[in-house]
Amino acid sequence: MATTSDPTTTQSVLNHHLDAFMDQDMTAMLEDYTEDSVVVTNTAGTFHGLDEIKSLFSALFAEFEQSNVEFTQDEEVIEDDIAYICWHAETPENTYEFATDTFVIRDGKIQTQTLGAKVTPKN
Repeated sequence: MATTSDPTTTQSVLNHHLDAFMDQDMTAMLEDYTEDSVVVTNTAGTFHGLDEIKSLFSALFAEFEQSNVEFTQDEEVIEDDIAYICWHAETPENTYEFATDTFVIRDGKIQTQTLGAKVTPKN
């Protein structure tokens, strides 16, 4: 596989993305994407471009900004322009028993992201 990104850049973009998520900073979050970016999820559908990606993260921020939220990152792998994380979480609404994100990062931006999660509602 040809390397299209410096792994240092891949790590930097992933770190920025995770920090923006933990800080609930939508402006910083959207800096990692472009109008051509795509986020594919198994729970909420597919999101194209900044407006749709913003709608996804608005919903996630609303859930994860509440009190009593626990988030644990279990694994992180960087391979060329691919970043992979595995995590689990508890929110007031849901138990994320197992979740994984894969990011394709090119030219310092997230081109494609997938999110797969086993989510169990608490009500």
